[in-house]
Amino acid sequence: MFYDPRSEDPKALGFTHNPWNALIAPRPIAWISTRSGAGVANLAPYSFFNAVSGAPPFVMFSSAGRKDTQRNIEETGEFVVNMATEDLVAALNDSCFPFGPDVDEFQRAGLTAVAARHLHHAPRLEETPVSIECRLSQIVELKTAAGAPVRSAAIFGEVVGIHVDERIIRNGRVDLALARPLSRLGYMDYAGLGPIFEVLRPESEPQERVAPYG
Repeated sequence: MFYDPRSEDPKALGFTHNPWNALIAPRPIAWISTRSGAGVANLAPYSFFNAVSGAPPFVMFSSAGRKDTQRNIEETGEFVVNMATEDLVAALNDSCFPFGPDVDEFQRAGLTAVAARHLHHAPRLEETPVSIECRLSQIVELKTAAGAPVRSAAIFGEVVGIHVDERIIRNGRVDLALARPLSRLGYMDYAGLGPIFEVLRPESEPQERVAPYG
């Protein structure tokens, strides 16, 4: 099976839904909190998201169209990435509804907005075990390889503060099994963590492997 997403409709090839969103998976979910210039808090999930630098830390998410989140970031230069967790999935789902810019999603989802440490506008989510305070670095309006504009923009933020609930720290490390982060799989599918296993990086040149793996 092969198709060119620029010119072919995957449904014409037998797919019931566009498979693209399910191919890069699982994806972490950035539950992004902002505040508008008028003072209205906003909370919305984005699964086109990831960390893009370690030292110094940066994050990036993509918005398809200038939604309230992007407009608020443009106005204030701030946002907070809150960890979406399994126990908050119902509230997460409520917050993804396309409310108007005058609606506070924290209130509608029964959640609590609290002040950030280094930010003056964007609040963080009290109920999550991890919140990451960010200042806007840049917004990149995406274009095709031929230079044509598209709806999506990539928003980069410099991490200026990290909140970690002590309840998920074990032996000096964040225990993700306790945090129970939620991930997006595509379509309407989500997942938590399965069994966690550790893989250490090789300290010497590894032996050549022979397929098949098993």
